[in-house]
Amino acid sequence: MTRRVLLVEDDADIALSLRHNLEREGGFDVTVAPDGERALQAVAVRLPDLIVLDLNLPGMDGLELCRRLRRSEPTASVPIVMVTARIAEADKISGLDLGADDYITKPFSVKEVLARVRAVLRRTERTEGEGETLSDPPIVVDLASRRVLLDATEVALTRKEFDLLADMLRSRGRVLTRERLLERVWGYTYPGETRTVDVHIRRLRKKLGAVADERIETVVGVGYRWRAGA
Repeated sequence: MTRRVLLVEDDADIALSLRHNLEREGGFDVTVAPDGERALQAVAVRLPDLIVLDLNLPGMDGLELCRRLRRSEPTASVPIVMVTARIAEADKISGLDLGADDYITKPFSVKEVLARVRAVLRRTERTEGEGETLSDPPIVVDLASRRVLLDATEVALTRKEFDLLADMLRSRGRVLTRERLLERVWGYTYPGETRTVDVHIRRLRKKLGAVADERIETVVGVGYRWRAGA
């Protein structure tokens, strides 16, 4: 089945080059939207399998568009690859914290974008293809439906919050470094970006409440450990 990609890019030359390569080399079905409003219209008409998103858009910028996509149920789990000229670490962290699955800085090669898109889709398909249920009462994580239940009540998590929780549950009792979590959940291996792991851990603690405070142990200077319940 041909995978659908929504390319949100206002530079016509870049959009043409990326679309050409994604279609010819990647075999993707690509739709181009030049701004945030038309991107929202496009996803309402046909849900893509992945979104390639420029941050410097006219009107609504890419970060705000990402925020809206993550807050909407139909697009909350659609993978997003950000492409931007913003190279500051703070911009990368903002993009990842909002739910981006990858972040590519300009100038870039179209082959790099294609490789990153394929890698993100592989990670997504591997995670969503798992049919197991992870359980550490009162928490139950259904990997197939991507639902988290706490005392039988569903807890709304973002894609990355869900993936982080699932990875910690799989490795319960073991200390996981920030670098390991960043690589497993985000696909990144850059030590300078590990702060995004701490941000997502704080969000998990807030959403899961007392259970997370009891189970998620901070190992100072190293990372985190999920302590199994009694």
